[in-house]
Amino acid sequence: MLAAASSTTWPARRHACCSSSLFFHLNGVGSSMLYRVLDAVTSAKCETGRRARKQLKVLDALDAARTQLYHFTTIVIAGMGFFTDAYDLFSICLVADLLGHIYYQGRGNKLPGSFAGAVSGVALCGTLLGQLFFGWLGDRMGRKRIYGVTLKLMVLCSLASGLSFHRDPECVLATLCFFRFWLGFGVGGDYPLSATIMAEYANKRTRGAFIAAVFAMQGFGNLAAGAVVLMISARFKNTAAYETDPLGQADYVWRIVLMLGAAPALLTYYWRMKMPETARYTALVAKNLKLAASDMAEVLDIDIDAVTDKEDVSPRGGHEFGLFSAEFVRRHGRQLLATTVCWFVLDVVFYSLNLFMKDIFAGIGWFGDADSMGPLEQTYAIARTQAIVAAAGSLPGYVLTVLFVDRMGRIKIQLMGFAMMTIFMLGLAGPYKFWSHPNMHAGFATMYAFVFFFANFGPNSTTFILPTEIFPTRLRSTCNGISAAGGKCGAIIGVLWFQYSRTSVQGSLLMLAGCNLVGVMFTLALPEPKGLSLEDITGEMDEGSEQQSEESVAVTAVDSEFIHSVEIL
Repeated sequence: MLAAASSTTWPARRHACCSSSLFFHLNGVGSSMLYRVLDAVTSAKCETGRRARKQLKVLDALDAARTQLYHFTTIVIAGMGFFTDAYDLFSICLVADLLGHIYYQGRGNKLPGSFAGAVSGVALCGTLLGQLFFGWLGDRMGRKRIYGVTLKLMVLCSLASGLSFHRDPECVLATLCFFRFWLGFGVGGDYPLSATIMAEYANKRTRGAFIAAVFAMQGFGNLAAGAVVLMISARFKNTAAYETDPLGQADYVWRIVLMLGAAPALLTYYWRMKMPETARYTALVAKNLKLAASDMAEVLDIDIDAVTDKEDVSPRGGHEFGLFSAEFVRRHGRQLLATTVCWFVLDVVFYSLNLFMKDIFAGIGWFGDADSMGPLEQTYAIARTQAIVAAAGSLPGYVLTVLFVDRMGRIKIQLMGFAMMTIFMLGLAGPYKFWSHPNMHAGFATMYAFVFFFANFGPNSTTFILPTEIFPTRLRSTCNGISAAGGKCGAIIGVLWFQYSRTSVQGSLLMLAGCNLVGVMFTLALPEPKGLSLEDITGEMDEGSEQQSEESVAVTAVDSEFIHSVEIL
């Protein structure tokens, strides 16, 4: 039965969307999913509604600040870490075949199964643990204090990876895997710290674009890995020494490629150490408002009125709930599950297609007769293919995300990306044998590039952005690390699947398409944070408890400013 009397009041949604429409809320999971679809694909902008809210002066100033030079400086400082991350993680797949030629000549010229999986996946295992550890540490000790530690690990372990020497091939690979693990550990720490720092420096109008720009450096790192391998391979394979000692020259190549990963990280170390702690951490976690204001005044041209320690920085309801509390589960548990699962299924697809690109392209005869190629010729061909896909597909996707994420919103872009990736991957997998015709190779490469285009103008960017925006400041880095670690679990599963599964390439591509559909479903459980202050999104600075706020809000049926839900009994 519908309550139709004009004097009857209906409960408004917590984040009521401006619209004159009246939606009926049906009991059941199906209607809830339908409502999220309608909410995600419409262009209505969600506001904070009628909730009473308080905001600190320094945070208000940050949210309203115009875009300044230091914002771009922060993008470069934080983004260079992601450049290094991508270079280090993706360069190994370009030289893995080279290791087989050098150390297992006469034994198939391929790494044994156990070492092949370890070389490709051990850095991902380190990344997973680094994301969890440094994400937690970033909330306990502050973002800045440990930001340089991750960079030191990346520099030292990149150099050490290229210095893995021994007469025994197994010892060389074991040493390489050891340093690759700790390299991944440092890389993992960069994920939650860089995202959180950029989000907490940015203003609310362009926050999505700034975070996306940091992550877009991953695309340039991926392209740089291919370009460096191309240049170094070309340099060594055109020498007289290569004619007489091809394996000796090839041994130089993989070592130089891995060691060059230390260069970009080393260049930004000084500037990372000069960055002040973010104002949001200093004000809301350390609760030092004067220091937060003075730190921001040093690096940003913002107008902050007199700040005193008398401003109330207590959380809503007067208490701070922890990560494993029932209150966190009630408020943010569904969101943390959704961000983790979305990142998990995305990385199953993204890392599988990146790390095993050579196997997928080899399945259609893209590289011709690989047995007739020398070690550097084969490496050159693989690197050229990756560079083409990165330049034609990945980079344009990153750029469009930066341009449109604050216009379209994160949820729309993520839904569109997952959906389009599914369509193009079905196009690759369905007629997989058809693509083996030489005349169709260009078409296959184009379709493959489109998968990466919509991955980066889609969930690969937004799964990085969303966990940084929708969780409270004191748990932001930890929750981002948990979500990112879920992604690396997916990447590890993808590596193990392609390395050890007996499923055909066609069957594997169909499985990856199914992962995208899972991502679509879990995206619907996420809120849209576009255009809102971080404190508005998380509600951590609201006055009073949520329950009191809901009880105090009553809207009549004739008030059409908000969308309402009506129970059908």
